[in-house]
Amino acid sequence: MFLKAVVGLGNPGSQYVNTRHNIGFQVVDELANHLGIDWEDIGFLHCGLYKNNDVALLLVKPTTYMNSSGRAVLDVLKRFELPLTDVLVVVDDVHLDLGRLRFRRQGSHGGHNGLRSIIDEVGSAEFPRLRIGVGKPPDPNHFIGYVLGNFAPEEIEVVQDAILKASKGIIGWVSLGIEWAMNQFNT
Repeated sequence: MFLKAVVGLGNPGSQYVNTRHNIGFQVVDELANHLGIDWEDIGFLHCGLYKNNDVALLLVKPTTYMNSSGRAVLDVLKRFELPLTDVLVVVDDVHLDLGRLRFRRQGSHGGHNGLRSIIDEVGSAEFPRLRIGVGKPPDPNHFIGYVLGNFAPEEIEVVQDAILKASKGIIGWVSLGIEWAMNQFNT
């Protein structure tokens, strides 16, 4: 049996539940609901495990805050003895249009503090990631308030559609790989 992990980035706490920055949490929550996964807390991890035939999928929501996500990813790598290439990180991206998906084999942090923390902790940027567009802030001077704010009512349908597509893409990534996911979902 081979194990892959999906780490959705976000901030713990009820005040952050539906914020743009927590779309990674929303995606792994959707996967957990779809696959019938129960959650448990282990170290810096809120996680659940799905097993089917030869595949096991670990879903993770770090209990660290976004800017310390690297501690949780390092914990996943060590605790479950996974290679970095088998850990997909799901993250919000203000540089992508709302609802747009972009699977990547690797890359820079692109100014995202969660990705920066992971790269710093694990010592490499060579891990797959799924960036989900949350749109650009109307005022660049209010960036933090924008990513920590909720989606506007007129954006909800696009966001929910993106979360469902992301979930399908992740399921495909588990069995068919990152190239397949990139070809199917990067438009």
